[in-house]
Amino acid sequence: MRYDLTSLDLFITVAQERNLTRAGRIKHVAVSAISKRITELEAEIGSPLLVRNARGVELTPAGQSLLYYARQLKQTMAQLDSELSGYASGVKGHIRIHAITSALSQFLPQDVDGFAQLYPQIKFDIEERVGSAVIRAVADGRADLGIIAAQTASEGLETLTYRHDELTLVVPSGHELATRKVIKFKEVLEHEFVGPHLESSMHTLLTGEAVKLGMSLKLRIRISSFDCMCRMVSAGLGIAVLPRSVINQYLRSHKLKAVTLDEPWAHRTLLLVFRKYEAASPTLKTFIDHLKLPE
Repeated sequence: MRYDLTSLDLFITVAQERNLTRAGRIKHVAVSAISKRITELEAEIGSPLLVRNARGVELTPAGQSLLYYARQLKQTMAQLDSELSGYASGVKGHIRIHAITSALSQFLPQDVDGFAQLYPQIKFDIEERVGSAVIRAVADGRADLGIIAAQTASEGLETLTYRHDELTLVVPSGHELATRKVIKFKEVLEHEFVGPHLESSMHTLLTGEAVKLGMSLKLRIRISSFDCMCRMVSAGLGIAVLPRSVINQYLRSHKLKAVTLDEPWAHRTLLLVFRKYEAASPTLKTFIDHLKLPE
């Protein structure tokens, strides 16, 4: 089938307005012309798209399906126009990234900086999200690339290894555990925690490991910022588990102590997640190749 983009655009407006007259006013097109376009689409598909009634129109099941794919096509065409117009003005692309806090706090700023030095005219939109929200954003096209912890289900999206990090216990320097160099997670669970957001991959990991031990995580405070978590621990409001490279910068200034967790799961893998590498834009492919760990 060959679809006319103008007809699809008019159909989207009719579907949104549920009225041919209002759609005509919005698009500055005669109602008869819109009706002719809809009729041609129905003939091409071989099925009615609209049911006309006294109030306007309603979508048939075929119309609902066409609306879904027509919107996707319109979004793709808008992205195409944006990227190609960017080439004309010297801008070489636009990448939307959603990432978990661990990636943003440890690795991504330096990696984006290195890439930007190689390709100085590429634009970035970067948002911090919990792992499940990153997956949803990539799956529905709101993000081109996501970064998650390996514990988060990728829901059929493609993944590549990004980085590895180590989770470490952080306690106030005067805490009873501050003299320990290494500790098992079971011993840690006797104490109250400053923890991350409920939907975060870190929370899922810690609560899951606690359940395996037949115990629970005693959460006193939940907060999403690693910086704020360290400040809360420093104030004596609980202990926390955070990436080692994050807490190193706070140990002296906040009078904190890092204690190694003697657990295999404390060594994590962070993943790049995207829809289809082969279908990605050249700009996105180049960025993915820049970020991924060598095999």
